[in-house]
Amino acid sequence: ETIYSTRFETGFGGKGANQLITAARLGARTAMVCKLGDDNFGHSTVENFRQHKTNTEHVQVLKDVPSGVALITVDEKGENSIVLASGANDLMNEKDVADSVQVIQKSSVVVCQLEVPVPVSRLAMLEAKKAGVRTIFNPAPARPDLEDTIFAVADVLCVNESEAETFCGMAVKNVEDAEAAVLNLISRGGAGAVVVTLGAGGVVYKARAGAGPSHIPAPRVPVADTTGAGDSFVGSMAYFMACYPDLSLGEVIRRSVEIASVSVQKAGTQKSFPCISELPENLFTA
Repeated sequence: ETIYSTRFETGFGGKGANQLITAARLGARTAMVCKLGDDNFGHSTVENFRQHKTNTEHVQVLKDVPSGVALITVDEKGENSIVLASGANDLMNEKDVADSVQVIQKSSVVVCQLEVPVPVSRLAMLEAKKAGVRTIFNPAPARPDLEDTIFAVADVLCVNESEAETFCGMAVKNVEDAEAAVLNLISRGGAGAVVVTLGAGGVVYKARAGAGPSHIPAPRVPVADTTGAGDSFVGSMAYFMACYPDLSLGEVIRRSVEIASVSVQKAGTQKSFPCISELPENLFTA
């Protein structure tokens, strides 16, 4: 089937990269551990990291391997669907984690996803936990066969509606559904806190040791493109957890929701992520 569209463009992406760029634009010092292909996408991605003052010591560019890419369609309501080709991401291995353990140990927060093999994310978070470094696990794209035991190495487990549905085997369409999903996930695997994002519906979360679940609504804003909004949220959480470590989880989430809500008002992914100078000053008070 052939369907007409109104325009085409290319831009930087990848869940980990998006989350990193969000944190960097907010003012965090960042480092990336990844593999890219020896192609235009790979070289331009390295340059993009460097322009954001990211430590690229553990960014590898591989010969004869394509960079990971995502094909994204955006409908007239700004909602997106994504087809992923992992490329060099699939070649990440546990040795890459071992080689980067010093930068992991020196971090304040380590963020992992599932665009790389599961053992890689698991080991990276284990090394972080051993060093007393806080961890955020964003298990996306969701894998239905993912073992719950990996949740135990996450201080914060963050999923969206469709990912929650995959892991919980239940519909997640509203706040009440998300509350049930949060309780389901918090009871499995031992994550320190569970966060379920609902797009325009806001966020439902619960800390293992706290009350809840609690709901934080999202501000109502005009939507141009939701692509990368979840990554903007996760990257913002990482920033606030690293740079404002005394903030409560609820306050970290509230501020991160506000930043993600700014990102959906522009088309594109990383280019829609705001810099600290474009945001209200009250987001950056202790």
